[in-house]
Amino acid sequence: MFMRMIYDDSLAQAAYLIGCQATGEAILFDPLRDVDRYIELAEANGLKIIAAAETHIHADFVSGARELADRIGARVYVSAEGGDDWQSKWVGGYDHQTLRHGDSFRIGKIRFQAVHTPGHTPEHIVYIVTDEGGGANEPIGVASGDFLFVGDLGRPDLLETAAKQAGAMEVGAHSLYNSLGSLDSLPEFVQVWPGHGAGSACGKALGAVPMSTIGYEKRFNPALGLAGDEARFVSFILDGQPEPPMYFGDMKRINRDGPAVLGGLPAPEHIDAVDVANLDPNEITIIDTRPWEDFISGHVPGSLSFPLGNMFCTDVGSMVGVDDRICVIAEPASLESIVRQLVRIGCDHVEKWCPASDITGSPSASAGLEECDISSVLNGLGAGESFLDVRRLAEFAEGHMPGASNISHTRLRGRLDELPQADRLYVSCRSGKRSARACAYLQRLGRDVVNIRGGWLAWAQAGGSVER
Repeated sequence: MFMRMIYDDSLAQAAYLIGCQATGEAILFDPLRDVDRYIELAEANGLKIIAAAETHIHADFVSGARELADRIGARVYVSAEGGDDWQSKWVGGYDHQTLRHGDSFRIGKIRFQAVHTPGHTPEHIVYIVTDEGGGANEPIGVASGDFLFVGDLGRPDLLETAAKQAGAMEVGAHSLYNSLGSLDSLPEFVQVWPGHGAGSACGKALGAVPMSTIGYEKRFNPALGLAGDEARFVSFILDGQPEPPMYFGDMKRINRDGPAVLGGLPAPEHIDAVDVANLDPNEITIIDTRPWEDFISGHVPGSLSFPLGNMFCTDVGSMVGVDDRICVIAEPASLESIVRQLVRIGCDHVEKWCPASDITGSPSASAGLEECDISSVLNGLGAGESFLDVRRLAEFAEGHMPGASNISHTRLRGRLDELPQADRLYVSCRSGKRSARACAYLQRLGRDVVNIRGGWLAWAQAGGSVER
């Protein structure tokens, strides 16, 4: 048996290529949308992808299952559990099988069994993998999707916090508790192959170790330690979950109804700095990926600041709509990677791009953005000025600047009516990075903003007063 994790740092997401070397057939679990790299990996290892499987309808990225079905004729396996509202509506035009609890299928001489594990979502299933071709009669691993992570479980609140289904989080938490029993029949040596790692918003405390075992998780996963107390489990699993990025609701809808087939990556038009300056930022969203220091020194008016890094997808998805037309400012060597990351979160309309070197120092970069040291605000603000803290609610509750308002930067786009009506907003986060993204976004909307350099860490170090 061949197994390879394909990990994406920007989404903290793992897809799994599992193949039978005896027959040369392979299946891909929970693929991202730019599927060419999976096909190339399989071919490099003497395998052909003949199927794609989904553990659930994803909220944090656009699935690549339809892309594989359309491009190479891959058979699709999806859940038939969870009720009519949680069925993949797009599979009817493709070779597919919907799976219920206990159903199984084979790829070559490898057996896969579906186990219904609701909680994170109503339809969620995991796949138990047994390498019968290698002589095994017990499973080697479980593709656990967003049910079981290393050190955590999938959060059960997203249907309420992201998809706006009132009352769903309590129901999901109890369903998740009941799903824990599905682990009891698995030997402790069975490997856990989770759908996400540290940094994902699909849980609150995911470990940075890529894989684990059933036995290890039963011993050291805090949520599994509460398996004998449902009330404490529900309270624990719902407490402290981070606010989901704005785009999660869009991803649920797109993946359920069917992503558009790309057929390849978008090829944006190459334009220069003058062309970028002539764009209407209300008609096309300008994504500037240069370092923050370059952005505040000068940027095209109306552009947004999203320096490249592991938070790129989360930040862009929080502030850019899936229907937005996009112009990217980037180094040429980074352009393909950026386009890949954008289409993974449904931002398909990447129409134009401009080299970053054309913008830095150009007369077209006529806008600046103010940033202040903590000493400027340590003794309070003047009339018409307010603090805006864009950390997560749990962080804010532990301590914040006196009088500060709180809206997580990942939810800002949906809560603009809650912004303080001050003439000037001093924006902070933990260290000054999330607040920088928020400042550029608010400046685009016409607000007078100042980013607080160093954020809450600098405030605490300087001995600023704390409000809780």
